[in-house]
Amino acid sequence: MRDPKWLNDREMRTWQSFLAAGALVGREVERHLKQEGLSHTQYEVLVRLADAPDGAVRMTELADALYTSKSGLNYQVTLLEKAGLVRRESCSTDVRGVLAVLTAAGRARLAEIAPGHVEVVRNALISALTPAQQQAIADGLGEVARRLA
Repeated sequence: MRDPKWLNDREMRTWQSFLAAGALVGREVERHLKQEGLSHTQYEVLVRLADAPDGAVRMTELADALYTSKSGLNYQVTLLEKAGLVRRESCSTDVRGVLAVLTAAGRARLAEIAPGHVEVVRNALISALTPAQQQAIADGLGEVARRLA
């Protein structure tokens, strides 16, 4: 077995800063969304559906886009269904496929919550960074996501 290549000081600082910022920004976002009666995953489901043609996305595609398990997404969509924000429909092109569809109530609820969500994201993350830092973080973390996906 090879000896591990330990992180140097810069690499350790990068890792620890990523962990701290991710946890703290995530905490702020979760706090806001909890006050609104949604989880972060539920909010992201509403956003993805609102951005989709006809407000509908296959459940498998939605799970992939949100980097979550199919069972975890199923649970969150069930809660959104009970709240009347989303409904499920059979896919017309694939009998095994199921679509998550944004309801009018879901679109209205998203419109209510989105301004506060954006304010939280701006205050917790965006405003703390210069445009150059924003670009560097977007590029760097985008590459990490591409490699791991």
